[in-house]
Amino acid sequence: MIYKFLVKSEEAPNFKLEIAIDSEDTFLRLRNAIVDAAGYGRDQMHSFYICDDEWRKQEEVTLIDMDTDTDEDIWIMEDTHLYELLDDEGQKLKFVFDILNERSFYIRLKEIEPGKTLHDPLCQVKEGRAPKEIIDMDLFEASKPKAPTHGIEDLDEDFYGANEFNEDEIDDFAEIDSENLQ
Repeated sequence: MIYKFLVKSEEAPNFKLEIAIDSEDTFLRLRNAIVDAAGYGRDQMHSFYICDDEWRKQEEVTLIDMDTDTDEDIWIMEDTHLYELLDDEGQKLKFVFDILNERSFYIRLKEIEPGKTLHDPLCQVKEGRAPKEIIDMDLFEASKPKAPTHGIEDLDEDFYGANEFNEDEIDDFAEIDSENLQ
């Protein structure tokens, strides 16, 4: 079976990859096809996340076992075949290519072609330029759009009340709590 993936980036809206790969291939081979097509190095730490329909992370497929103590299954790219975790057209994944800054590609399993095989992964479409693989965090933060403040910066320090408090007011709450407990 052949899986065809669509790979996109929020940072570079004109960037797009379409990768075809055999379902029996591993996540490592998919990772290598993506980083090669994007012009990235294979020497960085990367992770895939299988996502739900809202892009919330579910299962992680990591490059190496970080030897974490967890009850959850550990999926390693080299040992995990695509068919083990992916079986539906439209399934969503995130590919985190910059772990420190949590920058990702958004991937969708666009098409499944049963009855066919593919020896090596193939980048069928490459459009636009991939975002830089590694960026300076200060530059990344400066480039993010600022959230609207809606006038919050105009509020003075007294907006939330006095900085001082009366201990008798706190004692009143203790009495109420003790009455309710009986």
